[in-house]
Amino acid sequence: MNKKNMVILTGPTAVGKSALSIALAKALGTGIISADSMQVYKHMDIGSAKITPEEMQDVPHALIDVYEPDEPFHVVQFQHDAKAAMERLWAENKLPLVVGGTGFYIQALLYDIDFSEEDADLAFRRSLEKLAQTKGAQALHEKLAQVDPQAAAQIHANNIKRVIRALEFYEKTGTPISAHNEAERSKQSPYGFAYFVLTDRREHLYERIDARVDAMMEQGLLDEVKKLRDMGYTRDLVSMQGLGYKELLAYLDGECSLDEAVYIIKRDTRHFAKRQLTWFRRERNVIWVDKSAFDYDEDKILLYMLKEIEKRGLK
Repeated sequence: MNKKNMVILTGPTAVGKSALSIALAKALGTGIISADSMQVYKHMDIGSAKITPEEMQDVPHALIDVYEPDEPFHVVQFQHDAKAAMERLWAENKLPLVVGGTGFYIQALLYDIDFSEEDADLAFRRSLEKLAQTKGAQALHEKLAQVDPQAAAQIHANNIKRVIRALEFYEKTGTPISAHNEAERSKQSPYGFAYFVLTDRREHLYERIDARVDAMMEQGLLDEVKKLRDMGYTRDLVSMQGLGYKELLAYLDGECSLDEAVYIIKRDTRHFAKRQLTWFRRERNVIWVDKSAFDYDEDKILLYMLKEIEKRGLK
């Protein structure tokens, strides 16, 4: 059976994926499918570093500006929407280009990981949500650590949604979700693919992150957060937990100064980039593209990627 093909371009936040993705999409004559858990939301443009219509240069983009900030969007929804977008491109004999920094989403799509949640016990879920509200995220995380220490080590305590899903899975199957995910990860991909991870020297990447946060503030990130709050979007929403949003909401609620909020955004974005790189190092069959090894020459990087795609017979 002939596999359908795809190309992935990922990497840590602020590394420069967007500009390179446009050049690659144009060279391949294809469209882009966004694998970004924040850019999918409407009204959240500056803080998510969303590519602008001008920057898109007429390259079609899927999964940008699709959902309202209070609509549920999760890995299962991403899989569904991304697969539909890939089918549309294949129907036009185009090679889908998946671009974004949410490694969990990319892994789920590439290996067609099964997240089926049939027969979800809503009463059990509600009890876990209540536990998080009354005793805090840490208490919920400790509950997970008791039954699945490996999952607890991999999932941040603040990621309540994933902690609850892991506890639900254990409750329903008696199997740790970490064991299930390990089995799913060992599956072969149903696709032919080239999986590029764009990276850079750490100090250079951190400088870019700090400069980008400063630019976001100058572009009006605080006004964007105020507007979202005025529209009724609250801190408990998954979307509003995004970097840049929760910190400025804390400032608006008088919990810290603006300088402190900006400092925290920069610090936590650097930490986030570090976690992204750790995630990609665990992935199989990736092609690392270190910008410094190409003297930061975008044309050289593009040529290298096109050769790798051709070498794999994907074009």
